[in-house]
Amino acid sequence: MKKYIAVLILSVAVVSCKTKAVAVQNNTSPIVAPKEDKKVIEKHYDNKLDFSTLYIKASAKYVDEKQSQNVTAEIRIEKDKQILISVRFLGITMAKALITPDAVSYYEKINSTYYEGDFTSLSKWLGTDLDYSKVQNLLIGEAFDDLRKGKYTQTIVENLFRLDEEKDANLKKTFFLDGEKYLIQKEEISQPSENRTLQIAYSDSKTFDQGILPTSIEINAVQPKGKTSINLNYNNISFNEQLSFPYSVPSGYKKMTIK
Repeated sequence: MKKYIAVLILSVAVVSCKTKAVAVQNNTSPIVAPKEDKKVIEKHYDNKLDFSTLYIKASAKYVDEKQSQNVTAEIRIEKDKQILISVRFLGITMAKALITPDAVSYYEKINSTYYEGDFTSLSKWLGTDLDYSKVQNLLIGEAFDDLRKGKYTQTIVENLFRLDEEKDANLKKTFFLDGEKYLIQKEEISQPSENRTLQIAYSDSKTFDQGILPTSIEINAVQPKGKTSINLNYNNISFNEQLSFPYSVPSGYKKMTIK
C-alpha cells in the first residue's frame, strides 16, 4: 500500500460561486496527421486549464507483480497551492495524501504509518525528479515537465509529434502530442542504466468551459523491484467550487522513512 500511495501521488489543489463542470464535447475528432511545426510547445500551452479549484471523483485500479486492487479516489486541487488525494476501499478511507509546493504528507491505514517530508527522498525512491508542479501536471494532462524550459528534437511517429529532450543521455524524456489540439497523449521518462521507466498515457479528453481535461490516465512504472501500473478514470468533475482540504494523521500512527 505504501508504494501504491507514492505512485498515486505521481498520478496522484476558491471562489464563492459553486459551478459544476459540464462537458461541452468529447475529443472525438478524426486523427490529424501532423506536419513539422516549430510552435508545437507554444500551442500545447494554449490549452492550459483556467481554474481556481478542481474536484475529481475517480476509480482507480492498481496492479503490481503481487496484487491487483480496485479503489476509488477523491482528488481536490487548489491550483498551484495544494492537492489532497483520498483513497477509499468499500467506502472506507484507506489513505490520504496532502501535497503542497513545499511538502508531501500521507498516511495509510493498513500498516498505520505516515510520511512527512519534502520531494527529495520521494524522488530518490521513485527514481524520477518530482515537485509539486509535476504532480499537478500529471493529474490535469499537461506535460510532466515545463517544455518551454528544455530543448527537444522533433519527429513524427504514428501521427503524433514526438519530442525527445536533448539534455541528458542518462535520463531520457519523450513527449507525444496530437496534431490537432497539441494535447499530451503519452510521455515517457527513463533511466536505462538503472532499469527505471515511467510512462503516462492520456485518453478520453473532454472539453469544458475551463479547457480540455483527459478523463483516463494510465501510469506504468518499471523499477528494479518490479512493475507497477495504475489506471485512473475520472467519473465526476467539477471546477471552481469552494473546497476544504482536511488532513490530519490519526493518533498512534508510526512515522516512516523512505530510503
